Amino acid sequence: MSYRVRPDERPETGWSVDAARFRRFSAVNDVFNRSWWDPTVRSDKTERFYESYRRPLEEWRNARGFQRRDYALRNAAWHGADIFAELKEDEDRREGFLDPLTVLREASTDREEFASPAEAAREVKQVALVLGADLVGVAESDERWVYSEVYSRASDGAKPNELDSALDRVIVIGQAMDPSLIATAPSALAGAATGLGYSQDVIVLLSIAQYIRNLGYSAVPSMNDTALAIPYAIKAGLGEYGRHGLVITPEHGANVRFGKIFTDLPLQVDTPIRFGVEEMCNVCRACSDACPSSAIPDGVPSSELHNVSNIIGVKKWSVDGEACFNYWAKINSDCSVCIRVCPYTRPHTGVRHRIWARLASGRLRRLALWWDGRDSRGARVSSKDWWSGSETPVTIGPTRSSGSPNGR
Repeated sequence: MSYRVRPDERPETGWSVDAARFRRFSAVNDVFNRSWWDPTVRSDKTERFYESYRRPLEEWRNARGFQRRDYALRNAAWHGADIFAELKEDEDRREGFLDPLTVLREASTDREEFASPAEAAREVKQVALVLGADLVGVAESDERWVYSEVYSRASDGAKPNELDSALDRVIVIGQAMDPSLIATAPSALAGAATGLGYSQDVIVLLSIAQYIRNLGYSAVPSMNDTALAIPYAIKAGLGEYGRHGLVITPEHGANVRFGKIFTDLPLQVDTPIRFGVEEMCNVCRACSDACPSSAIPDGVPSSELHNVSNIIGVKKWSVDGEACFNYWAKINSDCSVCIRVCPYTRPHTGVRHRIWARLASGRLRRLALWWDGRDSRGARVSSKDWWSGSETPVTIGPTRSSGSPNGR
């Protein structure tokens, strides 16, 4: 990769937080959870949406990307994550989505000592990459980004967030999604990339957590549950916040999913980075212009709230979760158009992409944006071409841990 990556010393993970107004977010108000208990979000379409993941639609509409084999692959990709999510539902736990993952062996009672937090972090990152993570960084735990309460599917209400405050380090991992599948968005086929990301995430998070427990430390593996992943990924030095409300990484753009492990293992934390994303998003409207539901803001960062699914007291680009999810329910799959069209979603190998990256991270970013608009990158690929094999899978970038920015 050829971005000009530099440390970011801003204290709020690139967000402007109004301490007087700020309120920790309740997971009960997450738009996916609201689609179960809130009649303003729940509908026949949302119920059909969830049902399509439990039983693939044999026939829905005669449209490419939304046919039986597309749904069959999407649901197969989700199968790994779904197994763990449903494993303890009789205990009011939906692990990985509403509750942390717990399928772990007992921890050792004898703690391994490290020469320093820096050495411990280096070793954990090496292990994480070996166990399948594409990206890995370390952040300090921050109560602001921990859910004030979590959602109980059984009671359709809140239950306590039982995360131990003594777990003061957060290991953040990133899993890159298949770019050839994302290129077909919006489609059920593209939804397979999302499901595969989650299914891989489960195994990687559990494996890393078990490694830490084998060393005598506590480790709580978490996906969508427990805390907001995006601010932690930024704090861990894995990327910058984008207009579409996603983290843009130097290696994979926004085409990545994040998981996290809360631990008491003493680890040196990483520094947030900057490589021109904020400046590029200030002049780029690719995601907001392409968004089928007009859910992405086209103006400047704001503390304006679309609805209760936005966090209070933070000035940033905020997506209208209701509008976004309504479109998902309409098409019976997740969307991912914003990821497909984002200029950073590109292979970061090859001379032309390296040149683009250098332009994008400097004063010639408008030239980079013009160049991106002139080529076919980001154009939707027909699912017919994907199934025929004429759309060759593309490798976006290398794996890494977030060490010194100068080593990127």
